[in-house]
Amino acid sequence: MEIALILAVIAGIFIYRTFKIVPQQHAWVVERLGKYDRTLTPGLKFVVPFIERVAYKHSLKEVPLDVPSQVCITKDNTQLQVDGIIYFQVTDPMRASYGSSNYVVAITQLAQTLLRSVIGKMELDKTFEERDAINASVISALDDAASNWGVKVLRYEIKDLTPPAEILRAMQAQITAEREKRALIAASEGRKQEQINIATGEREASIARSEGERRAEINKAQGEAAAITAVADATADAIRKIAAAIQAPGGEQAVQLKVAEKAVDAYAQLAQKNNTMIVPGNMSEVSGLIGTAMALLKAKGGTAG
Repeated sequence: MEIALILAVIAGIFIYRTFKIVPQQHAWVVERLGKYDRTLTPGLKFVVPFIERVAYKHSLKEVPLDVPSQVCITKDNTQLQVDGIIYFQVTDPMRASYGSSNYVVAITQLAQTLLRSVIGKMELDKTFEERDAINASVISALDDAASNWGVKVLRYEIKDLTPPAEILRAMQAQITAEREKRALIAASEGRKQEQINIATGEREASIARSEGERRAEINKAQGEAAAITAVADATADAIRKIAAAIQAPGGEQAVQLKVAEKAVDAYAQLAQKNNTMIVPGNMSEVSGLIGTAMALLKAKGGTAG
């Protein structure tokens, strides 16, 4: 009974050491008699007990690694407290097992060294402006070194850049002064634009007024010219009609009669409007006008009869 129990235990140990189930996104490194033999991929695998063993187990997932905070000195001798984070992935399980005794510590230490070197080449203001350039420089140098350890460095991100308190106060004062300067410039630009707009509006209004006055003068002149033309046309038409009437039979006698009547009326009005009696110097002229008028009336009467 005891022998059967011992055999069962030995069989269980044999099965446990023989059959291995490798999880997804993992890789196990197998050594045979202390020497690298093969890498087990996900699934059910077999290992020869007591001769082979699983020496290393690696996750093939992307791993975030926090880089401890450290003090870096910039080109202008300013201290910066910097911390970051690395994202890496094991790509060669065999190299990750034998390339470094501890690739995580190696990556962390190398990242800190590279970060101090990169920031030491920059001035303080540039470190805040060129985070992407710092990240790219660290990744490039870190990835070259980590390839010997079977690791691929995917990204490096600076989480925080913290200068000393006095530097922060000076930077805040500088930012405040810069904002006040921008506000003053913006206000002056606004006033300048306002004056330009006012001047432009006045100029355009003046041009519009002058254009309106010019158009009004043109319209007035055109109206007066049209009126003069109409009067001239009417006068010419009247003159043509008078000339035609004079040339008609009896027209000349009618004109003479009209002139005589006008003359008599003129003398009569002069006599009514003045207290002084106005007497023509040559009475024969008046009698001639009257005689002419009577002769014309008789002629018209005879013609009518």
